Amino acid sequence: GKTFGIVMSGIGIISLAGIVINNNIVLIDEVNEIYKNTTNSFRESIIIASKERFRPIILTTITTVIGLMPMLLELNINLFEPDIYFGAPSAQIWSQLASSIVGGLLFATPMTLLITPVLLMLFPHPKKNVN
Repeated sequence: GKTFGIVMSGIGIISLAGIVINNNIVLIDEVNEIYKNTTNSFRESIIIASKERFRPIILTTITTVIGLMPMLLELNINLFEPDIYFGAPSAQIWSQLASSIVGGLLFATPMTLLITPVLLMLFPHPKKNVN
């Protein structure tokens, strides 16, 4: 029942893409670092990195979602005349951006934690250089 604004929703989707890509890059980099610096197999490196990055990815998602809740709920706080109210016209614009980011994060975070490790295991991995 909300209006759809292409500009704010589009900016939210672009922001969401940056967050999700960053989570994946950090996870893949951790896999590569563990694989390069230990004697673990590539599969073991994926499992260890996924365990190590699980909490940081979940925590950043939770803090982002909680931080965007006032914007998503169209909450307005007037500090000059102490008042809290919902649904002001200025807040309605920003709720489109927040709903794009929050909805996307709630969907993409489990995908990052499940699909990325699975895809890393399915595709050929780099061989270790033994020096």
